[in-house]
Amino acid sequence: MTFEEIRALDEQYVMHAYGRFPVALDHGKGATVWDVDGREYIDFTAGIGVNALGYADEGWQRAVSAQAAKLAHISNLFYAEPYVKVAQKLCTRTGMSNVMFANSGAEANEAMIKLARKWSFDKYGEGRGTILTLHNSFHGRTLATLTATGQDKFHNYFFPFPEGFRYADANDLDSVEAVAGHDVCAVMLEMVQGEGGVLPLEEKFVRGVADLCAKRDWLLLVDEVQTGVGRTGALFAFQKYGVRPDAVSFAKGIAGGLPFGGVMAGEKCRDVFTPGTHGSTFGGNPVSAAAACYVLDRLDDPFLAQVEEKGAYLRRKVEELSLPCLGAARGLGLMIGVEVKGEQTNSQLAARLVEAGLLVLTAGPDLRFLPPLVITKEEMDKGLAIMKAALS
Repeated sequence: MTFEEIRALDEQYVMHAYGRFPVALDHGKGATVWDVDGREYIDFTAGIGVNALGYADEGWQRAVSAQAAKLAHISNLFYAEPYVKVAQKLCTRTGMSNVMFANSGAEANEAMIKLARKWSFDKYGEGRGTILTLHNSFHGRTLATLTATGQDKFHNYFFPFPEGFRYADANDLDSVEAVAGHDVCAVMLEMVQGEGGVLPLEEKFVRGVADLCAKRDWLLLVDEVQTGVGRTGALFAFQKYGVRPDAVSFAKGIAGGLPFGGVMAGEKCRDVFTPGTHGSTFGGNPVSAAAACYVLDRLDDPFLAQVEEKGAYLRRKVEELSLPCLGAARGLGLMIGVEVKGEQTNSQLAARLVEAGLLVLTAGPDLRFLPPLVITKEEMDKGLAIMKAALS
């Protein structure tokens, strides 16, 4: 199909909940993709951080194909090998206790919210279900996760929103204590605020929140939907901060392009969910789990060290371009935010870059880069050259 034919069908039959760039992608290899007209693009988006191993990875294809030929879906009423292997790999490498599987980041965060509230109910009874989150955070698009999101622009249209969330300022422990109360059961953090602008939290603040949670007997919940699975140069970003959460959500890159997510529980929350208290029809799907096993096996220590090196290189080189419309670069690993300056908005700059052959994202008021973790130096340099030519 041509781009015009695809766009016409989209206009006629698809709800317009997304503002799309005028590009119809067809196939890819590594961190390079081509549209239906054969035009090449360097990809600094990875499907919003999902395609951890890029496109057309041969080992990933074999793992998915082999499992699809055996068993595509069985539900959680039966045991199967792929999901237990994923759970073992995650717990062994993080020190967490067990895992509940879901399909997406929003579902994973919903499960984590429910886990925290049931833990508190089981121990303290009713009246202690409030969860503290941070201003500028983003936790998903279900009703509960929208409410958990600390950005007013998301708190519209879908009234009434659920109760039980309050917001504190990032990197301000006094602010957390100021909004606390006897009704609090947990604090939920992103180690790097992704949709809010790629803003890493300060280590001192994160450790302070962890200490406060221990003192007040609150749970420490970490949203690793975007920061997890190697994105920051560690398997999970909380490992860089030296804290041990009580629960951690994950999704996006875990299955390298297939829908998969979940929440890991620490020992304190190991037995909170019992049969019938939570569920997900497709959670732990065998094909997605087989893909996740392959992705996790690829993300060994040398691979993660390369992610850190690539991220440092890309941040440095963006700043060395000295473009008048861009400022400082920040982030961890290959989760990068770039300050936008001048009269043009980040959306306008992103549109210019896509038109020139570089796929990018926006976050807060700035640009965001989440390239595949396998991106090569050659691909990064091609992307930087496109950026320089398009934005000079």
